[in-house]
Amino acid sequence: MNLALYGYGPADKREWIAVDCGVSFAGPEFPGVDLVLPDISFIEARKGQLKGLVITHAHEDHYGAVLDLWPRLKVPVYATAFTAALLAAKREGEPGAAKVPVTLFKAGDRFDLGPFSIEAVNVTHSIPEPVALAIRTPAGTVVHTGDWKIDPTPALGDPTDEARLRQIGDEGVLAIVCDSTNAMREGVSPSERDVNQSLTEIIREAEGRVAITTFSSNVGRIRSIAEAARDADRQVLLMGRSMKRVADVANELGYLDGIPPFLSEQDFGYIPREKAVIILTGSQGEPRAALARLSRDEHPSVALSRGDTVIFSSRSIPGNEKAILEIKNDLIERGIKVVEDHDRLVHVSGHPRRSELRQMYEWIRPKISVPAHGEAQHLRAHAELARELGIGEVVSLRDGKMVRLAPGPAEIVDEVPFGRWYKDGYLIGTAEQMGIGERRRLSLAGHVSVLVEVDAKLELVDDPQVVAMGLPEKDEEGESIVEALIDAAAGAVESIPRGRRKDLETVREAVRRAVRAEANDAWGKKPAVTVFVSRA
Repeated sequence: MNLALYGYGPADKREWIAVDCGVSFAGPEFPGVDLVLPDISFIEARKGQLKGLVITHAHEDHYGAVLDLWPRLKVPVYATAFTAALLAAKREGEPGAAKVPVTLFKAGDRFDLGPFSIEAVNVTHSIPEPVALAIRTPAGTVVHTGDWKIDPTPALGDPTDEARLRQIGDEGVLAIVCDSTNAMREGVSPSERDVNQSLTEIIREAEGRVAITTFSSNVGRIRSIAEAARDADRQVLLMGRSMKRVADVANELGYLDGIPPFLSEQDFGYIPREKAVIILTGSQGEPRAALARLSRDEHPSVALSRGDTVIFSSRSIPGNEKAILEIKNDLIERGIKVVEDHDRLVHVSGHPRRSELRQMYEWIRPKISVPAHGEAQHLRAHAELARELGIGEVVSLRDGKMVRLAPGPAEIVDEVPFGRWYKDGYLIGTAEQMGIGERRRLSLAGHVSVLVEVDAKLELVDDPQVVAMGLPEKDEEGESIVEALIDAAAGAVESIPRGRRKDLETVREAVRRAVRAEANDAWGKKPAVTVFVSRA
């Protein structure tokens, strides 16, 4: 959910720009939620002072919320051609999504947004056209790195522009806001070219089909796999909607020039096993993605069999380990070979390790370091490294903290509203507005609906009607839990003096409490209970 705000000017006349606007994906702790979005209420209240939104690259955690949140801001959006094309393709798959006008820029371009003069600088990452931003203001220059690494031989595009970054450093840099994802890992990340060579070897050695799962946005990896397959005299099949969408955009922009055409799923039956390479989605264990369906042998036209090979050309995002392991186990039990990055070189990160961070600081020479993009342990490791490198001021912060970079010493000066919004179907709201807490309770202990009908004399017309969802059928002694709940509801009504039964709210609450208590006695858990009381 990357979303950075830069402000310039006095508090009552401050002008702002936003950098990136991404999403996170909901885990089981958010049942039913489609996406997790950043709470933009702070800048939404100041949208008249927001001069624009600049996107550094087209990964979901950097641009995935644009379609949903732009209608609340309606400010100019700036992005590279690849990012803009992916945004347009994404909109086509989301009926009713807003048409976001995008101003294109490329690495090397400069443009002004209010008091901010922004220069895009080419960096290397695991997606086409990533950029760092040199944000110039009268108070100084801030370098916002975005996601980056140093790779002298990237699969696509030019290497990180060391010469330009050094020049910017020579001009003088007030602060760097820098990627911390791999700040705990020493050394330098391997090159994408090394992955290409390793994948070529694995594909040539394989006897059956080879399926390779990776992030759909990693066009360089898709190209590397396609080149390796071509060199091994194999044909490539793409699987997964997002994979096909990215490949279409990449093809239109020339990033897949020279690659043989990809085959469709309908062509699968005509490819000999030893000639097939499948590039597919599902590297993070998504249950509905192509890999999960193949692992369960549920796909209508494509299948894997004993002796085939599946390569995980990715690393697991924290929280996805269990789902990924289940898929791997399903594959292994079916006699399919699984290859991961600890077996062979099949993946490299798109983020800088510590030696690469040292190089960036040598080039930029900032006065202030602001570690960003990482969990607490990564941010702390980055901050410690910056201090070791002699950076005079290091600001450690988390979401919602407002940092003053100039004038005066860098320090946290305020805290603004922040948090999470949730996209659920067509709606967006807070956890409370979307009923997330109630869903959690329902998932833990189920729900019981009770209908109680009383006659003119306030006597029960019949036994209460009970519908229990998510509860066990029988207790430890084999007795029906629903029958026990019916008895409890009836007993609660009959225990109320007839004169007090005129107050239907009293009847409703007595029945609710009795049913919950009975469920707890029989099961050990208290479900949510809804009671309806009517008079005949």
